Amino acid sequence: MADSGRVKHDSPSSSPGPGRKKAQQSPGSKARYSVNAPGHCFRKVTLTKPTFCHHCSDFIWGIVGFVCEVCNFMSHEKCLKQVRTVCSCMAPTQVQVPVAHCFGPASQKKRFCCVCRKHLEGSSALRCEVCELHVHSDCAPFSVSDCRFCHQDGGQDIDTYQHHWREGNMSSGARCEVCRRTCSSSDVLAGMRCEWCGITAHASCYIIIPPECSMGRLQNMILHPSCVRICSRNFSKMHCYRISENSQHSEMGNGWTRSDCKQTLKVFDGDDAAKRNQFRLVSIPRIIKNEEVVEASLRAFYISDEPQDYELQSYSQQGLFTDDIINRNGTPDNKPIFKDTVSDSWVLRSKPKETEVVKIYSSSRKVEVTSVTAGKSSTVDSILKEVLPRIEKQVVSNSELVTFQTSLRQMNQTRFYIEESRNRVAQVNLLLGGFPTQLEKEEYTHLLSEHLSVKSESVCVHIMSALLFSGAVVLQISCFSEAERVYMLAKDTTISSKQLYSLVIPEIMQSKLAKGSCPLLVFVNPKSGGLKGREILYSFRKLLNPHQVFELTSGGPLPGLHTFRDVPHFRILVCGGDGTVGWVLGVLESIRHKIACPEPAISIIPLGTGNDLARVLRWGAGYSGEDPYNILLSVDEAEEVQMDRWTILLDAQEMTEDGKENGFLEPPKIVHMNNYFGLGIDAELSLDFHHAREEDPDKFNSRFHNKGVYVKVGLQKLSHTRNLHKDIRLQVDKQDVELRSIEGLIFLNIPSWGSGADLWGSDSESRFGRPRIDDGMLEVVGVTGVVHMGQVQSGMRSGIRIAQGSYIRITVNKPIPVQVDGEPWIQSPGQIIISAAGPKVRMLRKSKTKQKKQSGSLKEGRSESPAPSDGGQ
Repeated sequence: MADSGRVKHDSPSSSPGPGRKKAQQSPGSKARYSVNAPGHCFRKVTLTKPTFCHHCSDFIWGIVGFVCEVCNFMSHEKCLKQVRTVCSCMAPTQVQVPVAHCFGPASQKKRFCCVCRKHLEGSSALRCEVCELHVHSDCAPFSVSDCRFCHQDGGQDIDTYQHHWREGNMSSGARCEVCRRTCSSSDVLAGMRCEWCGITAHASCYIIIPPECSMGRLQNMILHPSCVRICSRNFSKMHCYRISENSQHSEMGNGWTRSDCKQTLKVFDGDDAAKRNQFRLVSIPRIIKNEEVVEASLRAFYISDEPQDYELQSYSQQGLFTDDIINRNGTPDNKPIFKDTVSDSWVLRSKPKETEVVKIYSSSRKVEVTSVTAGKSSTVDSILKEVLPRIEKQVVSNSELVTFQTSLRQMNQTRFYIEESRNRVAQVNLLLGGFPTQLEKEEYTHLLSEHLSVKSESVCVHIMSALLFSGAVVLQISCFSEAERVYMLAKDTTISSKQLYSLVIPEIMQSKLAKGSCPLLVFVNPKSGGLKGREILYSFRKLLNPHQVFELTSGGPLPGLHTFRDVPHFRILVCGGDGTVGWVLGVLESIRHKIACPEPAISIIPLGTGNDLARVLRWGAGYSGEDPYNILLSVDEAEEVQMDRWTILLDAQEMTEDGKENGFLEPPKIVHMNNYFGLGIDAELSLDFHHAREEDPDKFNSRFHNKGVYVKVGLQKLSHTRNLHKDIRLQVDKQDVELRSIEGLIFLNIPSWGSGADLWGSDSESRFGRPRIDDGMLEVVGVTGVVHMGQVQSGMRSGIRIAQGSYIRITVNKPIPVQVDGEPWIQSPGQIIISAAGPKVRMLRKSKTKQKKQSGSLKEGRSESPAPSDGGQ
């Protein structure tokens, strides 16, 4: 390919794009080579390094190849007539309805730019958070706005979706759906992949695949775009998908440079680019024709039009083609000279014309309808009267043309859509959070009016009782400008020293959900697992509909559950540690009576340190780079199991020396427990670890380091002695239980503790039953100290079995460390009561068959997986 080796051009460049008038060429110019795909300007080149064909991805034997001077597409001579990949300068014209990308920083994996087709290197690479597009930062403005269309926008109604093809950057081993041969390449940008169903094909094979997409193997888990509606005008795709916008574009160089034979010009694409100081550097010979300078500038902006229709004007608004800059008569050998006195900054503009050809599309998004000629005297009404009869529609006065243009390139890509003008009622749903909790509706309305100046005539405030516990309200706004104002203002507003957050919430039309579909609601905690949480978030946005993937740092689980409130059947995937799972279960419990699916089954991707619940449910000890696609298949095939949840009432009371109660220190505290509850040495180690992580959280980004800190903390406690049995009194099912000399007391709901240790033990005992996660019983176990805990961790011993029961009462006589599912604190003296927390929850357990299949070597995934060196938190 052109970027993998140096090439020598056998002839000077000429105007890009086939099929146009032949421009005057310099002496020695050779003919262009025509291909089936539009836009390419192929030239024969001499290869000096190993090079691969971008069409078939095979090695080019010999020293002759053909390269497109616009997009660097390299081809065999035998493949030249078969090339169907559209050149980057023409690709935007193939898209009927542009959809913007959501660019973020790319990973370090080897990828190729989809604009210039060169290898991505360094920190200048960007990738779309929703599709497979990878570009250089300076190529991003010239990328095709062809991101996946993931929802209905306003009054549009599309039920059938076609394959969304993306070229190259596929996983190794990808096979063609047509010929079943390998179609991936790690050497060039080659091969095609559908972003919805995932099928892959060669560039010469994919065109014979039926256009309609079935959404593939994950169709029952994907939230179909036809079921999602969101009025996104005035909101970027980043806002709609709840993606934080990052400025990733690198600064271009300033000025212009000169070598002995070349000079570099700074060229702006129209006045808009000049105001924004966004330009391209164009390298040209010092002796060059005027038209070739314009053509090189057009090629730099991937514009495929005739250079005769454009001109360069100096940034000071003086024309380039003036007698004092260019000698129109040329030199004695009739070669115009680009003099040394030229300006360093130029603006590319089109020459004024008497008439322009306007392409008109139907709003049905299918094909181009027609084109008309518009002059200076043309009006929208006259164009409508000319176009409407051609598409067999009545000439109505309430039709409109929708268009925009801000620069020369954007004008070149402008789409005119003709559609009936309807008085659509805008409805933007905003979820605002961070308010004080448990207020009345009138109080929330007052806060909105005071801090955000919300206009009651265009805003309907919904105060759901299910949202009150988290201080969130939902606004239905019927004005786009008002919605944008409230959205942006809320992000800069603080109430009671707490920052508000605002999210655009889509509407799921449950009536359009396919029969038997069970979409997956994904929650990702990007703070868990080091960088792996962020990579998983990115992967699932690509594999699924981004409207079903929620980042827990933006409002927690509530926005996702509120979005899915009317979906009759759905499952949940939680990507995080055991604490994250408990967070989601707690929010789900509080709004269970307000959603159509009150008991969705929950699966886990373990990103924490211990991950005991994930171990019990066979999801593994921690995420280590498995293919996200295979994880979704495992979730789809997982079996449902029931699990107990427990309520812990911590009724703190001050105790006098004679043991009598002397009033309340604080109101009762209620927490929920899923895994285990510990008192004494176990909780003390967790508390010390928690304090160490708060002091320097950046160091706690790998499981290995975290466990090392646990060991260090444990060694510091070896010489300490405690008599926990003297400081507490235990009742199990209203029966007093005598405690042995122990330093720690642990209540188990699952048969895993402390990163997978079997604290209860596997030996059978007549007085105790076999522990299960759904038996309605807690196992009470004691440990004698740090050494005993270490022996349990290593599998040498088990804990001291004390009791089993469904109702626990603990009397604490002095302050003591406690921990619930890894969250530690110091508990004041008083009563602690543990009882069942209502109905059991439904969890998903990975099937043993699927577990065995994935226990071998991991294959490279369809989407980018994090590097194995990333640690878990």
